[in-house]
Amino acid sequence: MDTRQVGKILGIALRPGVKAPMKDVNRAVAVENAGLQGDIASEPDRGITLLSLKQWQEVVRALGTVMLWHTRRANVLVDADSLAPTVGKTIRLGDTVEVLVTGEAEPCAAMDQVRPGLREVLRPDCRGGVYGRIVKGGTFAVGDAVTMQA
Repeated sequence: MDTRQVGKILGIALRPGVKAPMKDVNRAVAVENAGLQGDIASEPDRGITLLSLKQWQEVVRALGTVMLWHTRRANVLVDADSLAPTVGKTIRLGDTVEVLVTGEAEPCAAMDQVRPGLREVLRPDCRGGVYGRIVKGGTFAVGDAVTMQA
């Protein structure tokens, strides 16, 4: 099976509660058909969320401000131009974890509560990231490769 690198994991964050501050971690455990250990429960098809570094940089540039990447409340920051090409595909985080990317993350109204205008600048070009179903669990860490079957 030929694979191509999508990017590298630059950050991992967990949502310990619905409105609780994000918690940065160096590694996470992905649970098959669930989510990340220590993260709030979500539907299996939305078990994990990923955000592209380049897309996030475009968001903060458009807003003319500085914000931490997990202001978006995503779980994984990937050093990638865009994650749009991963929608509908299975990606691998590190050596073990496999995620079926099921859709583009549509920013919700809560984003404007964090920063007025944030929701709107997240909408175009998959800037809000993607979400997916964990189809094979395991551990992944900051620095691991994100790959996709070629």
